[in-house]
Amino acid sequence: MAEHHHPTDPIEENVDAHPGMVAIGVLIGLVALVIGILLVAQLALNVYADRPRKNDPAMSDAAIEKRIAPVAKLEIDPNAPPPAPPAQPAAPVAQVAAAAPAPAGGAAAGAGAGKETFDKVCTACHTAGVAGAPKFGDKAAWAPRIKEGKDTLYNHALHGFNAMPAKGGNPSLPDADVKAAVDYMVNAAK
Repeated sequence: MAEHHHPTDPIEENVDAHPGMVAIGVLIGLVALVIGILLVAQLALNVYADRPRKNDPAMSDAAIEKRIAPVAKLEIDPNAPPPAPPAQPAAPVAQVAAAAPAPAGGAAAGAGAGKETFDKVCTACHTAGVAGAPKFGDKAAWAPRIKEGKDTLYNHALHGFNAMPAKGGNPSLPDADVKAAVDYMVNAAK
């Protein structure tokens, strides 16, 4: 029978004939890879070592503060009137205030400050009864509170109580104005 020659692959013949040469080639490739990694690492270290961070203007305290500063700042004007409650029209406030009895002693300076403070701060909650606040002029809602005494009412108004923040949310209000507003609301509910 005649022998059939299968075409042989020269690489397979070389690997079979010279396995030591293949091992040396693989070893040289691995060494070249390790040397390449070390050179890249050394390059990266030198790039950062050449730039001292202490003297870099981008690393100064002022530059860092500028980068991490908030993009906006909210400032609340303590003298600005509070927003009117959205569901309550402005007309009933005037009607309720007009229907409220005048404080004892007529329109004294304290009563004027009380009404003014009420109109600027307290009306936002006490006109509509927001979050359980007793409504202005509501005798039934104010009666148990009035029984507790003015000192308790002053304390609640000055330091906050339940959902009501201290001084109605305006910490810049003088204590005397807060007390005048309490007197104004109490007198309207008697």
